[in-house]
Amino acid sequence: MEGMSSPETEPASAGSSAGPDEVLPAVAPQLRALRRRASLTLEAAASTAGLSPAHLSRLETGQRQPSLPMLLALARIYGTTVSELLGETVADRDAVVRAADMEPTAAGGWTYFQAGAPGRGMQALRVHVPHGSQGDIVRVHPGEEWLYVLKGRLRLRLGDTTHRLAPGDSAHFDSLTPHRIAAQDPDGVELLFVHTLLQSPTATLCLGPITGDMP
Repeated sequence: MEGMSSPETEPASAGSSAGPDEVLPAVAPQLRALRRRASLTLEAAASTAGLSPAHLSRLETGQRQPSLPMLLALARIYGTTVSELLGETVADRDAVVRAADMEPTAAGGWTYFQAGAPGRGMQALRVHVPHGSQGDIVRVHPGEEWLYVLKGRLRLRLGDTTHRLAPGDSAHFDSLTPHRIAAQDPDGVELLFVHTLLQSPTATLCLGPITGDMP
């Protein structure tokens, strides 16, 4: 996908051999069990994930620790979530989120309404982006994003290209592509937003303000 490097070509720090304090004991057996549940050979799974069979074998035996992009790629291939790959279990969650239960959360000038159950492989939000808020922040993180404009107009910068979206327009992109989001109108913009952002301190990388306004 555009903007995403091969999972096997991550920096050494992301995929290096796990030290004694870095081992995730549940990952290796889960990787093997889920691959077998998906009826995939080591060679087939490795090829689809962009890894060598030897590299995937080392992940499954705990000799190496997977990077975030590797976990995302393997979760998609095995038809599961990153949480299940990590061996995490969660309590049953309601499938329906009522409007009255969508409490607003303000952060960085944006207002977020949780539109889906927490702890899922995808997170769904309704977002209000005020005019002039965070438009100079470039974001890069593993995963995918999908957004739909409910109200107002949006300026979306993907890499070197700026897109202008009106109500009813949507965008679906690899979030390793540097991206910026800004409201074009003084009244701001309302978005429906879905992403696969890993809930990890290393999952979000904001490159910070850059010189000049978004065209």
